[in-house]
Amino acid sequence: MTTRPPVSAPDPVTTTGSASAGSGLQAGLKNRHLSMIAIGGVIGAGLFVGSGSGIAAAGPGILISYALVGVLVVLVMRMLGEMAAANPTSGSFSAYADRALGRWAGFTIGWLYWFFWVVVLAVEATAGAKILAGWIPAVPQWGWALIVMVVLTASNLASVSSYGEFEFWFAGIKVVAIAAFIVVGALAIFGLLPGSDHPASGFSNLTGHGGFLPHGPGAILTGVLMVVFSFMGSEIVTLAAGETADPQGAVTKATNSVIWRIAVFYLGSILIVVSLLRWDDPAILKDGSYVAALSSIGIPHASQIMNAIVLTSVLSCLNSGLYTASRMAFSLARRSDAPASFGRTTRRGVPQAAILASVVFGFVAVAFNYLWPDTVFQFLLNSSGAIALFVWLVICFSQLRMRRIIERETPEKLVVRMWLYPYLTWATIALITFVLGYMLTDTANGGGRDQVVLSTLVALGVVAFALVRERVARRGTHEVTPS
Repeated sequence: MTTRPPVSAPDPVTTTGSASAGSGLQAGLKNRHLSMIAIGGVIGAGLFVGSGSGIAAAGPGILISYALVGVLVVLVMRMLGEMAAANPTSGSFSAYADRALGRWAGFTIGWLYWFFWVVVLAVEATAGAKILAGWIPAVPQWGWALIVMVVLTASNLASVSSYGEFEFWFAGIKVVAIAAFIVVGALAIFGLLPGSDHPASGFSNLTGHGGFLPHGPGAILTGVLMVVFSFMGSEIVTLAAGETADPQGAVTKATNSVIWRIAVFYLGSILIVVSLLRWDDPAILKDGSYVAALSSIGIPHASQIMNAIVLTSVLSCLNSGLYTASRMAFSLARRSDAPASFGRTTRRGVPQAAILASVVFGFVAVAFNYLWPDTVFQFLLNSSGAIALFVWLVICFSQLRMRRIIERETPEKLVVRMWLYPYLTWATIALITFVLGYMLTDTANGGGRDQVVLSTLVALGVVAFALVRERVARRGTHEVTPS
């Protein structure tokens, strides 16, 4: 009979750089790395690129949409933080689902999450290539996509500290850019920005053009559907914590800071946009919300400045996406739910096979994006579109069970607690289920119905495979067991 490593134990981590090959992940991330990973994880390119459509759809009421999704993310992160602080592991919520809900659940959500991020690799590589090709057209767009993927693959293969260093600077640029945008925008709103001819409108644009909800309260839900996926990535810090010297402390700090991170970077910056501009200003859709806001206050070359910031966000997302996918594959292998080679590491503590497998699928998806953008690649996008919400649901259900397991087995490790357990957990489940249900009515804004239907079919296919695989393994065990 074969046995698996206990899922309640963290993945093996060594704290030295001289571990023998295959000994496990190493604690190569420093506190400053994890701090920036935690901050940068909630700032994706979607915030800069996709917010314009949300503003056009919901008006200033998009602030409520962002606030609702922000509350949802804070609650989910609190639940995940409770489990991760008690048991930091590179498998994060997949390992907790394995323990709390069953092996099929850990297998399913782990592979779905891996699939989500390798598709994201293709999306972000293409987005970055478009910007770079616009600056240096001598290199074709596919060439830039290849260069970007190769460089970031090399950094991930070098060592976990290389990933951390890249992400530290990528996230740092995003943080500084948004902080500067908020400060400069606030000065312009009140007429205090030197050299700007922007009228000192205060917050009159929030209510002065059809009201705060020009399209009615229902537009808030439409806005929720349009912004919810820009929050994906907050959970990366719980996967990365396993490769730090103090994973419990790192998770606790990151979980406790998620509220102000979302409040400042999302709500703060969007408030500046809808205060500087009328919500129905054509430039918001034409140029993008942040470019339009910067142009309105007389910032020269606003579009190129924002392109540079978006490129940084794209590279950050690519870097983290490859890291996240490889660590999830590593964890699955350690639980015998992926090829054994994915669970082996180099002398530098890098899961080389898991990284290469993830990037190969990313390269294939990039090729699909160039060859069949409206068929094969669109199917990949839609079939992974709702996985973020599935992940959050699994985190909720896992926390319901894991809280009791932790209280029974290691109560001293319950250093982060979900508020009002279990009532807020159930309320979060209800809210996520409502959003998924509402997506089924959405055929106009991003094809929410297609995303839910196709993502559900893919998820059911993986669940079926996991259950059949488990049943076959159980039958094989019974056959070899002496009577």
